[in-house]
Amino acid sequence: MSELIRRMSNAVSLSMELSFFVRVIVACLCGGIVGIERSKRFKGAGIRTHCLVACASSIFMILSKYCFADLTLDAVGTMFAGDRGADPARIAAQVVSGIGFIGAGVIFKNGGSVKGLTTAAGIWATAAIGMSIGSGMYLLGVFSTVVIVVMQILTHRFTVGNDSYATLHFIVQAKESPDFRAWLHSRIESMPVAGSSILRRDDGTITYDLALRADKKVDYTFLMRELEERNDVVACSCIEE
Repeated sequence: MSELIRRMSNAVSLSMELSFFVRVIVACLCGGIVGIERSKRFKGAGIRTHCLVACASSIFMILSKYCFADLTLDAVGTMFAGDRGADPARIAAQVVSGIGFIGAGVIFKNGGSVKGLTTAAGIWATAAIGMSIGSGMYLLGVFSTVVIVVMQILTHRFTVGNDSYATLHFIVQAKESPDFRAWLHSRIESMPVAGSSILRRDDGTITYDLALRADKKVDYTFLMRELEERNDVVACSCIEE
């Protein structure tokens, strides 16, 4: 044990140990910045998750690069100059694949939509930030943090394509009548239907369960007001997914 401690002390100086501490702190801060943007949107993985991912990735990267230092000393104690060799990619390679298990935990399917893909990708990117800072590439890690946060903000503010739409989950219980069916069809015919189901009840009412793709820029509260004002509607609700 004393020999191991001596060799590691020779291989890794106090100044290098201090630089490791700085790397871990910077990685944690960068992860927290990404997590702030996610937490403001009430996502499952927030500040703590992103901080932990970046911090742990940084530690893994430091270990991957330097934990074999005592095996690579030459006769005069020069690090990575010995003949026993080391594989600095051994641990780092497993971080890239292993972080996917965390990302999979925040992805779930809700009706006709899939949630959590962006958050999962953000966790994976946060791991890359932590690894870059852990390897000593501070500028790359900090620059990547800025790019990711700015990209997230801009793509939420200026939506394009599928991101411009949200899924509205309508549940309407009404008295069964051709007039109501025609009225409801006229209101939703312009919105793509992601999923639907109809349940007829013994009391003469019918429940419509509709998942509709709606433009985020349009306020659809008027539809709820119209439903509430109809005498043939027993109950109604709308949830944005």
